[in-house]
Amino acid sequence: MTNQKKNLPRNTAFKFIILLGLVSLFSDMVYEGARSITGPYLGLLGASGAIVGFVAGFGEFAGNVFRFITGYLVDKTKKYWVITFIGYSCIFAIPLLAFAHTWLIASILIIAERIGKAIRTPARDAMLSYATHKIGRGVGFGLHQLMDQIGGMLGPLVITLLFLIKHHYQLGFTVLFIPAVIALIVLSIGKKQYPHPQHLEIEKNDIAEPSKIPSVFWIYLIAACLLGAGYADFPLIAFHFQQAHMMSTVWIPVFYMVAMGVSALSALLFGWIYDKKGSISLIIAIPLSALFAPCVFYDGFHIALLGMILWGIGIGAQRSLLKAVVGDMITKSKRGTAYGIFNAGNGKWGLH
Repeated sequence: MTNQKKNLPRNTAFKFIILLGLVSLFSDMVYEGARSITGPYLGLLGASGAIVGFVAGFGEFAGNVFRFITGYLVDKTKKYWVITFIGYSCIFAIPLLAFAHTWLIASILIIAERIGKAIRTPARDAMLSYATHKIGRGVGFGLHQLMDQIGGMLGPLVITLLFLIKHHYQLGFTVLFIPAVIALIVLSIGKKQYPHPQHLEIEKNDIAEPSKIPSVFWIYLIAACLLGAGYADFPLIAFHFQQAHMMSTVWIPVFYMVAMGVSALSALLFGWIYDKKGSISLIIAIPLSALFAPCVFYDGFHIALLGMILWGIGIGAQRSLLKAVVGDMITKSKRGTAYGIFNAGNGKWGLH
């Protein structure tokens, strides 16, 4: 191992995290922007409610299955960039929805994008774990989640503004081609500057790594799955808000944006606490966020707002802190496999 690798500067890892964060920002603009209108669009093309539900469910199911496979391939082949590029290239299925004239074609494109996310996520998380080793995994994953959530808010905002100007689905999907191209350009820059991302994390004294995933990981995975299973998704919360007449319809997306903003900031804050104090960050964040349930399902506008803030804290913890712990728990040689299993398990029951 060269001295250059042993003395990689901190800002080298930081720049890599920013680059991957920008990729996630622009790709999330595409996905979350489309997510806000794909349901009504399928209906416009003649799909029934059952078909819309099946497409959403099958897309997530297929994505979770693929995570097992791609996570293993990442560790086996070390082709981090190839696998990541294949995954992110699938986001172009979203702009192509502008040319879908039947609900069947549109459904195939929507499912293809979900499979693309499954392909890229284990490789991306493994590369992030290598870079965050230098600056702190809590802060590193928290920073990535911050940028990811910014994209998740900008996408629906862009679609909303376009619809205020002209209510035209094809225009909305076509405009999303722009952030999709930017995401691939930034990813290309990252590959050029960091062709071997695994070198961002240096093995300790060149000691041989264990060949198996430790048993504590499986216990941790079960806990993460139970956490995700007990966490209400926003559509259910929004449905309750509407049925209980707790607020006018216009406030519901506002509450969601507040929660996403809190999620982004709390991911960074609790990530910093994790790097300084360890698992105490989880001990604080998880029980605190669990209080969202009695708040959002209680009859009161201000209490519901507090509940959404707590819900956002939980989202930030699940999407950043949990992954940071996996990075510290698993050795480099098995990290792609571990992230594939973790994202598949936690994603099946949780909020990924």
